[in-house]
Amino acid sequence: MKQPNDALVAYVEERIIPRYETFDRAHGTDHVRTVIARSLDLARRYGADIDMAYAIAAYHDTGLCEGRERHHIVSGELLAADPVLARYFLPEQLRIMREAVEDHRASNEHAPRSLYGRIVAEADRCIDAQVILRRTVQYGLAHNPELDREGQYARCVEHLERKYAEDGYLRLWLEDSDNAVRLAELRRVIRDRERLRGEFDRIYDEETARSDSDR
Repeated sequence: MKQPNDALVAYVEERIIPRYETFDRAHGTDHVRTVIARSLDLARRYGADIDMAYAIAAYHDTGLCEGRERHHIVSGELLAADPVLARYFLPEQLRIMREAVEDHRASNEHAPRSLYGRIVAEADRCIDAQVILRRTVQYGLAHNPELDREGQYARCVEHLERKYAEDGYLRLWLEDSDNAVRLAELRRVIRDRERLRGEFDRIYDEETARSDSDR
């Protein structure tokens, strides 16, 4: 099984992945490592360049350092401006990689411009009902701490409906990926409000207890 360049991996592990430690729990180091692993699996399946897919995944959310709204654009800028990457990739490869990072955002209305954009976009979906519910709660607690339990639940439902429901903005760009089946399961959870509320309360209690213990 082909693996990314050892020196590139060492650089990313030392200089890039630690940046995610400053982001909220939904976009921390566990998240970027998951996106990297899924990107590599997809790159192997579709015959894409392993090193390119690896670097794209590593950089895809680094732009969160300047906020969420433009994070995909800033992430692409950071990738393109990194002089270390020029040791491993040609200018044309870096252009494709920057575009892929820019195109990964779920709310983008246009399809990614290359296979690499489709790979990182699909890998970033990581559609697992439990993971998405937890990340949604984590994001709400980190960015809207003024909300009480009921406010957090309302925010959670609104986000899930807007992004993942049948009329949501999420699009899958690789038709034969496992995400289609997982998205159908998540939609069943969203429709079952009794189940959704139970899952939310359990995760909310766990996350708030963890936050209290971290103080």
